[in-house]
Amino acid sequence: MDKTEMSALLQQVADGTLSPADAALRLKMQPFQEIGDYAKVDLHRGIRQGVPEVIYGAGKTKEHILGIAKTMLENGQQTVLITRLDQVSADFVAARLPLHYNALSKTGVIGELPKPTGKGRIVVATGGTSDIPVAEEAAVTAEVLGNDVLRLYDVGVSGIHRLLSHMDLIMSARVIVAVAGMEGALPSVIGGLADCPVIAVPTSVGYGASLGGIAALLSMLNSCASGVSVVNIDNGFGAGYMASMINHLE
Repeated sequence: MDKTEMSALLQQVADGTLSPADAALRLKMQPFQEIGDYAKVDLHRGIRQGVPEVIYGAGKTKEHILGIAKTMLENGQQTVLITRLDQVSADFVAARLPLHYNALSKTGVIGELPKPTGKGRIVVATGGTSDIPVAEEAAVTAEVLGNDVLRLYDVGVSGIHRLLSHMDLIMSARVIVAVAGMEGALPSVIGGLADCPVIAVPTSVGYGASLGGIAALLSMLNSCASGVSVVNIDNGFGAGYMASMINHLE
């Protein structure tokens, strides 16, 4: 149950179509469900935070991923997002549940994408094509959380005219996720042009001195552009989640 469903439940009580006792029973249901000895699924996260639990697939067996997803669906979760999902686990889950797998971003979605409820549009931009897997994780996450997402890929500073040709899209965004490796300059440039929050995502793309994304991370942390915040290296999910939170503010 998320905040919208809880509000609908309370409205039913107010309308007299649901008794207070029945509503109390639904709200008192166990806030988490233990599955064997490997997981405790947080069923009340949607009520607390507005967004239900997301499955982080890396390090989990395919059987564990399936068990957690089934528990979420059985308890009323309409859409389940799985991140860092490998092909083997995706095939295993898809044979048993209606999973849509994005091999590029290694994300899996069970259920239909919700209609956008965000206040505006989220733009996800990348410095290069090699940054797209992380950017897709951000974009898919934002879409699952109910946002209109526009992808603007391969617009890095080595050919800055590519970015400047899309100034209308940059200026119309409510939030921008800027994903870049190498020296990580893209968020600073976008931050100097846009009038909305910019979430910078450093990627591990780059040659030896990029230090697996640390060079881009430090560049972004030291950005002179106001309004730029930074998530961890390759953390597309965190960027998409934060962008959605901003886009849903009144």
